[in-house]
Amino acid sequence: MKFVIIAALATVALAAPQYSYDAPRPQSQGGSSGLNKVIAILRDDRDQDDYGRYSVNVETANGIVMQDSGSPDGPKGAVVSSGSFSYTSPEGIPVNVRYVADENGFQPQSDLLPVAPAFPHPIPQFVLDQIAFAAQEDARQTKQISAPSGTYGAPSRFN
Repeated sequence: MKFVIIAALATVALAAPQYSYDAPRPQSQGGSSGLNKVIAILRDDRDQDDYGRYSVNVETANGIVMQDSGSPDGPKGAVVSSGSFSYTSPEGIPVNVRYVADENGFQPQSDLLPVAPAFPHPIPQFVLDQIAFAAQEDARQTKQISAPSGTYGAPSRFN
């Protein structure tokens, strides 16, 4: 009986999957586009304390720089974060973005981001005319509505 149990355990041990981990190989294929090019990390500093405050600073060999810090100072302990990142676009344009993320959402700032026109912007005259016309129509309809008669809701008689 002991032999059967030992044989069963040995069979299970040999049948278990054997895992091994090999370090990833650098990917250099991708031709001249460099999409799979390995970029060195020059700096990667990360700090976090026991109270939820953190800071991250990363810099890569191709000019990407990212800084972020935050703390749970928002409503109901939500993390309030601020930071920046910068890189050079494929067209050679330097991109710099600063941001704050808090109870009002993610708020980026950059010279390259589109900006909505200032409000209140001028309202075209035809829109003002339509608003005035709609107000006149509403006023005319309220004058035409009269109080319900005494027979309101009474069944009608058929001939």
